[in-house]
Amino acid sequence: MTVVEMSPVRAVVHDSWVEAERHLRIIPRNIELLIFATIQPIMFVVLFVYVFGGSIEVPGFANYDQFLIPGIFAQSVVFGSAFTGVGIAEDLSKGLVDRLRSLPMARSAVLIGRTVSDLVRNCITFVVMLAVSFWPIGFRFEGTPLEALLATLLLLFFSYSLSWVQALFGLSVGSVEAANSAGFIWMFPMTFVSSAFVDPASMPGWLQPIADANPFTIVTNAARALYNGNPVGNDAIYSLMWSVGIIAVFATLAIRKFERSTVA
Repeated sequence: MTVVEMSPVRAVVHDSWVEAERHLRIIPRNIELLIFATIQPIMFVVLFVYVFGGSIEVPGFANYDQFLIPGIFAQSVVFGSAFTGVGIAEDLSKGLVDRLRSLPMARSAVLIGRTVSDLVRNCITFVVMLAVSFWPIGFRFEGTPLEALLATLLLLFFSYSLSWVQALFGLSVGSVEAANSAGFIWMFPMTFVSSAFVDPASMPGWLQPIADANPFTIVTNAARALYNGNPVGNDAIYSLMWSVGIIAVFATLAIRKFERSTVA
């Protein structure tokens, strides 16, 4: 019987998908985790729209909902990337990585599979968020369907890039609890010191340039413009550049860290 060997690239793709499927099969057995991940952004929507929305006006938008909801979308998928670091830390603590490294598989596939499965999880959360935003909130796509699709892809791609940042945290800390704390502690200032909830022009003068330079602001602005049918300018290109750059840097660091941590 002839054994056909796969090329290195094909082997990585195959092993990564097998690993992603392993994580995806867990979702139906742990559905409450997905539910809680969806409740948090819904609470933000209710808080800002129904509590603060009446006192917040943003020039160029029919109402605060059309300004806010894309920011909530962005925050939701970014927070969803934290599952990557926590999941990797949990696998390490349970010794699962030791079992995986004994198998004839690409070591990078362990991380790629995890990030891909978390991207799928984020897609599911996003669909639920979208349904809630349309009803009862009343959010609407003012642009074309293609623009709405592009906005969604930009958000999900940025979320995927941050999963690699979280992967590095998950490999670097000593416990699941530490991974959870490390994963969220930097995301709060990143999402709040941005254009997600208010126009940076309303912030203190010293904080405005920080908010404007924040990659989260750039991605949010691009998605918001596309969802509302407004000119997107260079924000879409800059969003892609940020996402690609983050993946290039942190995927390399995470994979190297993983390979060093699993040397027998």
